[in-house]
Amino acid sequence: MTSATAVRPAGGAAPRRAGSGPGRRLRRHVRRYWQLWAMVAPAIAFVAVFAYVPMYGLQLAFREFDFAAGITGGDWVGLKYFQQFFDSPQFWTLLRNTVVISTSTLVAGFVAPIALALMVNQVLGRRRKKFLQTATYLPHFISIVVIVGMLQVFLSPTSGLITRVVGLFGVDGANFFGSADAFVPVYVVSDVWQHAGWNSIIYLAALAGVDPQLYEAAKIDGAGRFSIIRHVDVPALVPTMIVLLVLNMGNVLNTGFEKIFLMQNPLNLGVSEVIATYVYKIGILSNQFSYATAIGLFNTLINFAFLVVANQIAKRVSNTSLW
Repeated sequence: MTSATAVRPAGGAAPRRAGSGPGRRLRRHVRRYWQLWAMVAPAIAFVAVFAYVPMYGLQLAFREFDFAAGITGGDWVGLKYFQQFFDSPQFWTLLRNTVVISTSTLVAGFVAPIALALMVNQVLGRRRKKFLQTATYLPHFISIVVIVGMLQVFLSPTSGLITRVVGLFGVDGANFFGSADAFVPVYVVSDVWQHAGWNSIIYLAALAGVDPQLYEAAKIDGAGRFSIIRHVDVPALVPTMIVLLVLNMGNVLNTGFEKIFLMQNPLNLGVSEVIATYVYKIGILSNQFSYATAIGLFNTLINFAFLVVANQIAKRVSNTSLW
């Protein structure tokens, strides 16, 4: 009586079964969970069309753009436009302005929602808490154009409400939009006012998941309100804080183009000209598409490097990361 025995290869690895590759496993997964794939399909299509398809044009950064030949018809020039940007007398000014505005906005915009969420979480009464939440995140839905228009009205050197209030303290005729020293504080404060309430929602959701028994135990031990915030609320927010900080590091050199562009004028141009506005002026207004693409690609690569480094640091320090 004989029996068939499977013979393994010399390496000892079992032979792969036919049709067990990644492609077949993916097809089986799609057939099994087709409802979930149907739900996520619009998001996948959106990202593919608006994030990956435009990458085809990145080759403009390495070509001499020719209107007649199109994107791929220009001569290959390598790193010419990157070197041109690095040698430009405006390089360090643009980089300094972008880093100052982005870093200031990142720090203030990261701390303010956390503080706001901790304060709102301490408010007693459901109606008062709901009203406070609604009042703080409503500015998020105001258009950037309207925000800048409001700033121009409130900060007008002749009739602005804030200018008059500042005048009561001895500062007469303050021109916030015309002052280079006031541009960054005005930008950062207005950005925090507009987005702090909306950004605090995710922290409030994290606080809502804290076990009520922790609060009761802390009160039994005699902990006051600040002690509860320090030893219960803040530790509960740490994982969310780390993830959001890593995500924000990916935009460390991305400033709000629309708002900065609308707030610019000849008096504050020395501190308000950033990479985003410079790319617009070089690429759209001056038709230097290859040069503008190279500058934008450089900005993106720096942001990607910051994201990877921040993620690795977060993984080693707190064992919390994006990947």
